Amino acid sequence: MGTTTLASQTSSCPGPAGGNWFVLGAAILWGTAGTAQALTPAGYDPAAIGALRLLIGGLALLLLALSRQELQLPRGWHWLPLLLAAALTSSYQLCYFSAVAKTGVAVGTVVAMGSAPIAGGLLGLIFRGERPGRRWYLATPLAISGCILLGFSGGEVTVDPLGILLAFGAGCSYAAYALAIKGLLDKYSPNVLIAIVVCLGALILSPALLRIDVDWLMQPSTMLIALYLGLATLALSYWLFARGLQTVQVAGAVTLTLIEPMTAALLGIFILGEILNLQAFAGIGLIFSGLVVLIIKQRSLPETKGKRQATPV
Repeated sequence: MGTTTLASQTSSCPGPAGGNWFVLGAAILWGTAGTAQALTPAGYDPAAIGALRLLIGGLALLLLALSRQELQLPRGWHWLPLLLAAALTSSYQLCYFSAVAKTGVAVGTVVAMGSAPIAGGLLGLIFRGERPGRRWYLATPLAISGCILLGFSGGEVTVDPLGILLAFGAGCSYAAYALAIKGLLDKYSPNVLIAIVVCLGALILSPALLRIDVDWLMQPSTMLIALYLGLATLALSYWLFARGLQTVQVAGAVTLTLIEPMTAALLGIFILGEILNLQAFAGIGLIFSGLVVLIIKQRSLPETKGKRQATPV
């Protein structure tokens, strides 16, 4: 149903450890988007690709919700927060692709992904009262340092002030989107929520679809890559991310998604034939170390009553 509460689906909610893996799965899929775009035939518009990605993914999620009979008439829906979440996912697409165009992939990705965990921790604390645990304070600097090493590991770096500002806006948009989705999951099932948000986001970016070259779009390789971007890197990944957020704090979820640049780097090595230096590999190691800190179960010290006390991520 459109207003299914989490209380009515407790049995289907993942546990804390399972939630971490859902978020990681989403981030890994996001990390494949860059490689998919690199294989796209020349002549694409990044903004139009982002709009097409939202459109395909949104329709897939909508069909999933309809097939599960979870979508009903829009009665009692909270449209303002839904529109806010849609605007945030749209603004991320626009800010990120614009930042990459102005300041390069390395700098744009580092600033966007590096600012997201900080923004996520602060927003979760301010609006939800989520106090990040000790593991977040340890894991986040490790992962951010890894992103910095990975992004500035070689080649010419172009630093454009407007591009930096746009990349920072992308990171904040992503963190705010995670916060908005976290709150809406208290009122909606993940399938319905993500379907509505992504479809609304596609409508917001729909003017960019007018710039797509029909001849370019009709190429078989273009259609396959567009389907992959929409179905795998958006529909499936957003569904996994929403499922994970049911049990993972905003700060921890945003930090976990720093596996995205690590995934992109590894795919660049093995799929695109890119060569990384020792600094880049050190960055990958730092990101992985931060993720391990968040994922592993913390062993509590022996207590007098023999109870284990959980520490929030």
